[in-house]
Amino acid sequence: MPLESFEKKLKELLRSDIEFIQLIEDDLVTAGGKRIRPRLALLASRALGGVSRELELALAVELLHSATLLHDDLVDDAETRRGREAAFRKYGNAVSVLSGDYLLSRVLFLLAETGSVELVHLFAEAARQLAEGEVLQFQAAAYQEYSEGQYFRIIESKTAALMRAATEGAAILGGAAPLLRSSLARFGREYGMAFQMRDDYLDLMGDPERLGKPVGGDVREGKVTLITLWLLQNDPQVVEPILARRGAEDGDIARLRDLAVRSGVAERMVGAIARRVDAAVEALGALPDGEAKTALEGLALAELERLQ
Repeated sequence: MPLESFEKKLKELLRSDIEFIQLIEDDLVTAGGKRIRPRLALLASRALGGVSRELELALAVELLHSATLLHDDLVDDAETRRGREAAFRKYGNAVSVLSGDYLLSRVLFLLAETGSVELVHLFAEAARQLAEGEVLQFQAAAYQEYSEGQYFRIIESKTAALMRAATEGAAILGGAAPLLRSSLARFGREYGMAFQMRDDYLDLMGDPERLGKPVGGDVREGKVTLITLWLLQNDPQVVEPILARRGAEDGDIARLRDLAVRSGVAERMVGAIARRVDAAVEALGALPDGEAKTALEGLALAELERLQ
């Protein structure tokens, strides 16, 4: 689906005469990315036959995502973002945080442009979940209290909530019937869960060359994802010390990868992702057949293809 109008409007929206703001926005936002979230918004709109203000919705969801990236990189002490040096390392903490706030101001502007109070409510709830998910992830690491329920709450908050806002937002703007709105909301949530679970799986089990980065990043950052949680439950004597030292010793990540294969945890994780993908595709059943619906199904199914 062409995104030329989106990219053009994005550049116009982020134009600033403050050099540091413009440089950061050029690096992070207008330089590209997969544009998954705006693509979800636009496809959901097309699946409903097209809705007014779909472009504002797509822009708002992408800019809210980008704002969180600026803040998250600083909190996580990240080295790079999208192959470039993280903004806070180039321009400092204050400029990076305030540039994230600038993006949030643009989100508020876009939501106001739609004239939909209901959409404002949806985005406010998504922003709350994003913040809570980040804090909960740090809290879990600080207390070393991990559970499947906690993991799913974190990824629903950090990833799925915003993807749900993209798809449900289209239903709100289009005044869709309750069944269609529920279907799009459920698709966004289930797709978002599958998306993050796939990302967490590949962080440990992926091919470093295809990923373009070393594997084991989550372990080194002290994050316990579903695959490492299952490994911990399966063989605590081996896994607990590795997680405690954040995979700092040579061979730690390789041992986790080997254990995931031998124990069947890797296969179990693939199965869990597949079930989320199936749930996402099933959620689209109420939508009318067409290119947009097929494209949404394709996005979900691609999460399984990326595991191969």
